[in-house]
Amino acid sequence: MTAKRLILNLFEMNCVSHITHGLWRLPHNNRERFTDIEYWIELAQLLDAGGFDAVFLADVVGTYDTFRGSADTAIRQGLQIPNNDPAMVVPAMAAVSKHLGFGITFSTTYEPPFAWARRASTLDHLTKGRVGWNIVTSYLPNAARNHGLSDEIEHDNRYEIADEYLDVLYKLWEGSWDDDAIIADREHNVFADPARIRPIHHNGTYFAVEGPHLPSPSRQRTPVLFTATSSPAGTAFAGKHAEVVFTGGPTEDHIRRLAARLKQAAVDAGRARGDLKVITTAGVVVAPTEAAARAKLARYQELTDREGYLAHAGLPWDPTAYPPDLPLEQVPDLAEGRSGRYQRMQPGQTVGEYLAGFGDLARRPLFVVGAPQHVADEIERWLDELDIDGINLLQYHSFDTAKDFIELVAPELRARGRLRSTYDETESLRHRIFGAGDRLPDRHHGARYRGGKHLPAESPTRSAKDPS
Repeated sequence: MTAKRLILNLFEMNCVSHITHGLWRLPHNNRERFTDIEYWIELAQLLDAGGFDAVFLADVVGTYDTFRGSADTAIRQGLQIPNNDPAMVVPAMAAVSKHLGFGITFSTTYEPPFAWARRASTLDHLTKGRVGWNIVTSYLPNAARNHGLSDEIEHDNRYEIADEYLDVLYKLWEGSWDDDAIIADREHNVFADPARIRPIHHNGTYFAVEGPHLPSPSRQRTPVLFTATSSPAGTAFAGKHAEVVFTGGPTEDHIRRLAARLKQAAVDAGRARGDLKVITTAGVVVAPTEAAARAKLARYQELTDREGYLAHAGLPWDPTAYPPDLPLEQVPDLAEGRSGRYQRMQPGQTVGEYLAGFGDLARRPLFVVGAPQHVADEIERWLDELDIDGINLLQYHSFDTAKDFIELVAPELRARGRLRSTYDETESLRHRIFGAGDRLPDRHHGARYRGGKHLPAESPTRSAKDPS
């Protein structure tokens, strides 16, 4: 039986402090250089030469301003503010790399689908088919207020909007242009054949888009579809739309069960189980010896700042304001139902025990520290026992985290058949992940619009409503 190959991504964000708060202060860490194009160029060259499949670029469109009632903690920590547009760095990275893919986070909740469809197609053209889209619906209250709403749209309603958003995009990406629409006939001065390009006439519950799509078909047409979820609504959405799901959970058993549910959701949507891959965040601290790796972890722990993690969790209450020996059930804020979305609370737990989970790097379910052989053993176990297909490698230090993995872990994984030893510079990101060509499989929902199928002949008369 062939060993499952690891999908290897680096987890990044166009900011100082992404999800390892306080560690930007490590000596020789390059995090402050995130506004320099040279940072992204050097990173792309490193990952491309080191065998990473993609760089997964996170994003938010608001600040973390729930903890202590303001964004002050996030601002002091550099916690995803300042942050810049993730898509803007992709062309520069693509220009200096050959096979590295790019997973770009973009929300379906606040910007219209027509504009994003154009941007994504442009990037897929410029990268020669190396683009993926991490579909999110956004969760920060400040993000809603930044886009003219008084509060967040309800969670499941956001997924209803996203479902229609994807339908608009499929119509534009898959249905609006035929592959042979561009004829470039110099003699007759005809660049494209109007008979092979069509409007989409979408008029739904939330969106009205006439079309046609402005870009011509890119190599993948539809970028590789990532999504990040663990909720029931998100799982159903992923089963219908996603090709790669980025998920997680508090324990290995939770991740295992969630991976099984996600892949079953794809089957329930009429797809094959192998049509959906599952990746999760993994923390790896490696050195030539276990002692050196543990010393490195100890240094990281010294600079880790717990308050950044509390702000990142969006806690509407402040655990540091209570005595550490106070039982959680006696905390007035929790009695009022103000636990927030981060609810890893155990019966009988004290405030101090609850706080211990914030900023403890080793508490992550997929975490390993040690020598290369031990790290490779654990990654193999994750692949085989948890039913996952890959990892987003968590960065503690830029660029040392990636360099350590490339120099110490990658050779071990290659020797075991878990990581590629060579890369085809001509393949698309989708083909690299699935080995079945550049385009969506025929059984994917988005493929139903190919050749203009299932598009209305003319524009309906009713108008879409405002999603707010």
